[in-house]
Parts: sequence; C-alpha cells; structure tokens
Amino acid sequence: MRRKLNIKRDLKNDVVYDSLKIAKFINYVMEEGKKNIARSVVYDCLDMIKEKAKVTNPMELFEAALKNTTPAMEVRSRRVGGANYQVPREVRPERKQALSMKWIISAARSKKGAPMHEKLATEIMSAAKNEGEAVKKRENVHKMAEANKAFAHFAW
Repeated sequence: MRRKLNIKRDLKNDVVYDSLKIAKFINYVMEEGKKNIARSVVYDCLDMIKEKAKVTNPMELFEAALKNTTPAMEVRSRRVGGANYQVPREVRPERKQALSMKWIISAARSKKGAPMHEKLATEIMSAAKNEGEAVKKRENVHKMAEANKAFAHFAW
C-alpha cells in the first residue's frame, strides 16, 4: 500500500533579507524548536560575512556558497538479485538545495572552539570560494556517482 503524500507547507520569506532561502536556512539551523536562537545565529553570521568579506550584500556570497555546494548526482542504494548496488541518480531541485544547506551546516557544526555564527560564516565564505568541507562533500558524492556509473542501468 502506498503511503500518504507529504503536504508542502508555504514558508514565508525572512524578515531582514526578504528571502525564502534564508528562511529555509534558519529552519535547518534550528535545533529543538528554538527558532529565535537560529535566527540570531544566521543573522549574526550574515553580518559577520558583510564585515569580513567587505561586501555590501552578504546574500550574493550566500547564493554563491549554495551554488558551489549543490550536487548534480548522488548514489542511491538498490537491491537487485541479492546484491546491493550504489546506483547513480540525478538529484531533484528541492533536494539539491536541502542537501547543500545541510552540508554547510554540518560542516560548520563539526568545527570546534568558536560560536556557531562564526563557524557558519567561515564555512559560507570558504564555500563561496569553492573550498571547505561542504564542497569536499559534494566532490566525494560526485566521485561516488562517477565510480558507480556502470550500475546506471539499474535506475528505473
């Protein structure tokens, strides 16, 4: 029996930058339902980017970081005849954005010894320059997809 489809809720743009992507990013940063803390972390991070990178609009840097970390391909596990194959698949647009945001946040969380907004700012700035942990994660995913290209015929 098929399961019920997920209902997509409309998300409002954030207050400061009037951006849907920032609103989603705040939701991904949020832990245990503490949205005000997540908001302050993200806004402090964007202020720090504006200060450090000496840009007037930190949204451009944020967009570049997202663009540099979005994956085009990923591998999905598929069981065929008693064996599991890593089958390369193209990533849906909504999932691309979600994965890149999650990778940036997890890379920032893995660093030690600084407040979250500082770690997030450094990760976003390095991702915008096409370096950093989140970009490495995307490269590893692409390498896995390339290595398992032989199993692409299992994708249906």
